Amino acid sequence: MPHFVPTGLSRRSLAAWIASTAAAGAMPAALWPTMAGAAEPQLATKLRIVIPANEGGGWDQTGRALGAAMIASGAVGDISYENIGGKGGTIGLAKYVEKYDADPDTLLMSGMVMVGAVALQKPAVTMAQVAPVARLTSDYEVVAVKTDSPIKTPKDLIAQLRADAAKTVIAGGSAGGVDHMYAGMLARVAGNAGALVYLPHPGGAQVVEALETGKAAAGISGYSEFSDHLASGKLRAIGVSSKRPFLGIPSVREQGVDADLANWRGVLTGKKVPAERKAVLLEAVRRATTADVWQKTIKRNNWDAYWMAGKDFESFLDLDTAMAGPLIYLLKLKA
Repeated sequence: MPHFVPTGLSRRSLAAWIASTAAAGAMPAALWPTMAGAAEPQLATKLRIVIPANEGGGWDQTGRALGAAMIASGAVGDISYENIGGKGGTIGLAKYVEKYDADPDTLLMSGMVMVGAVALQKPAVTMAQVAPVARLTSDYEVVAVKTDSPIKTPKDLIAQLRADAAKTVIAGGSAGGVDHMYAGMLARVAGNAGALVYLPHPGGAQVVEALETGKAAAGISGYSEFSDHLASGKLRAIGVSSKRPFLGIPSVREQGVDADLANWRGVLTGKKVPAERKAVLLEAVRRATTADVWQKTIKRNNWDAYWMAGKDFESFLDLDTAMAGPLIYLLKLKA
């Protein structure tokens, strides 16, 4: 049932309303209430967004877009960013927990890459030591090759992996991340997951370089990180990890290779942040996702908006975390 903003709005009634909407869980942004005919109040003077990756990649793009939308929506007055890259987000995760576990003004970007990296690397600090706020987007994996590559289709790639996995190097993002998982899925289809040679990189730019220099036979990354090179003709997409065609790229599945996978990105907060403050942070994020600048960014980067919050997101994250370990074992992924 929708939760409507109380009339005669005060700080106390606003806080109660935010808490009730947070408890309602996941629902489309279009169904969230708005204050008709009135500007929504600022929720925070300033916030910090910790991005557990180097500048320029998918997490960085998402985090900075979220911050810009928070300001544009009027939810937050000022945003600062802190990039802490390395090891699929696990370094940033550890430093976030160390520095900001009880900080009510600091958020952490996260996603499937971090979940997989934690499962593979088994670091001291895990996803259990942070608290979910909201899932924001879904993204698909694009499999690309150099334009003059003899690999024309996903079946060609599978055939090469079967014939000579050692020379069919696949480049992608961090070890244990979604790119690595998808490479493992392709190798499993080929029947030799244990022989997969995977080159992990800190970002899409390095994956492109590995393809252009011949260090890798194929590369896996999000569409936004390959888009410029696909448009220029330097790279050629042979498939996408969605179940249906995406941006004119046929899906890997519809080309006869049974492998599909969706990445996700979201935002977390500290475990020791009070519930009332988590509700305020959730509302700030929610308002950001309704801003025009966020919607334009979603469209420009060809992300799928996927709002999820409350108990639905908590359950999703618990399931994703529980499944990551068995999946990495099944795919025989190595750090």
